[in-house]
Amino acid sequence: MTFVITSACIDVKDGACQKVCPVDCIYEGGRMMYIQPDECIDCNMCVPACPVKAIYRDSEMPGEEELFLTANAEFFGENVTGWGSPGGTDPEHVSKLDSPLVRDFAVKKS
Repeated sequence: MTFVITSACIDVKDGACQKVCPVDCIYEGGRMMYIQPDECIDCNMCVPACPVKAIYRDSEMPGEEELFLTANAEFFGENVTGWGSPGGTDPEHVSKLDSPLVRDFAVKKS
């Protein structure tokens, strides 16, 4: 299992989740943060740290957010960053790129 960051993070990128992650598996993209699924140890520390409640266990995601399972994995793949499993965040692993879903996502204005 892993945790997944969803639409509530788009254009927010608070970073509180990244600060509490004990294995540094949360990476910054252009519009949102992404959890590297192979590096996540399922510790749950990021969930209460997220001020916008954007993080869910992959098996407990609301139906309308399920596309973010793919978006999080795509971010690390050849078609976006090509990072694979970088092994921890550092200045070289910050990107202005996003998965196609996130890049093209229209955030609803209140």
